[in-house]
Amino acid sequence: MITIKEIAQALNMSTTTVSNVIHGKTGEVSEEKRQIIQDYLDKVEYVPNINARNLAQNESKIIGVALKARADKYDNLLKDPFVSELIGAIEQTIKNAGYYMMLYISRDIEKIMRRVSTWNVDGLILFGMIGDDGIRVSKKYKKPIVCVDTYSIEGLKHFTNVGLDDENGTYEMVKHMISQGHKKIAFLSDNSNGVDFARLSGYKRALKEAGIKYSEKDFFKLRPRAEEVKESIDEICERARDYTAIMCVSDLYAVMLMAAFYDKGIRVPEDISIAGFDDNQLGFYHRPALTTVHQDVTLKGVTAATTLLKQINGEETDNEIILPTSLIIRDTVSIPRKKLSDLAHTS
Repeated sequence: MITIKEIAQALNMSTTTVSNVIHGKTGEVSEEKRQIIQDYLDKVEYVPNINARNLAQNESKIIGVALKARADKYDNLLKDPFVSELIGAIEQTIKNAGYYMMLYISRDIEKIMRRVSTWNVDGLILFGMIGDDGIRVSKKYKKPIVCVDTYSIEGLKHFTNVGLDDENGTYEMVKHMISQGHKKIAFLSDNSNGVDFARLSGYKRALKEAGIKYSEKDFFKLRPRAEEVKESIDEICERARDYTAIMCVSDLYAVMLMAAFYDKGIRVPEDISIAGFDDNQLGFYHRPALTTVHQDVTLKGVTAATTLLKQINGEETDNEIILPTSLIIRDTVSIPRKKLSDLAHTS
């Protein structure tokens, strides 16, 4: 790559004059010299050394994004529609602000900690942190940090968490199910931590308010690993016969369950009602169209990125930003007809 010094020598000009043209400071250069330099830059196809410029300005113009993937759930985290939309929104916002994104995904928080501690990035966005993960990362990384959907932020007052009103969103959906006459409602998830715990809490609150007793058997725990998921779904289909409705922790799981019901001749919503959470394209294009809790995933990614950029620019931000939810009523929740177990006994 040709250097500024070599260009200056070739044109018999000072390096300062050439540098001013390259970096857009054309007010300090005559129009004649600017045109000569620009023509030469076009001729040699000059590409600025961004790394050298950023080093001189004590910034990298890179935003790090670290995602923790659960070992018992993902073989490829980016296959999850929620995660891919979130990352797309973050990348677009960062790019529009003149930054680049560096992405790292690992199931091991220790690997994430080692990696981010060596990154020369201007700020960091964390996703999938549970327990004390965020605290452990912050001990290694001292620059601005924004978390997404992190519930354990005690001791992290220098963080900003961009989250969602997960509990109330689920509460409102289960209230809607109850208003349709459902009293036997199960909750489907693959864990009861973090976001899933908040959604489970909203489900329990709606039941309690309606005088419906919750039992541990009402929690349907899906085993999402590829080698276990079919058997797990089959078991859930059998257990579902004692219920008239199921609140799923995500649209992905709701659509998976509806597909299994279809294969077994169980009709949605005629035999059993289903609701999801996220309002992504899976539920929108499924037939019957999925009743779900809407969250704006793109807005969540944009908010995380813009908040971090504010911190990098020295602005103060709130410790927590909670985005709203809303109900999307489509076709998969209706008035209950008869429990599936009763249908099985009379058939």
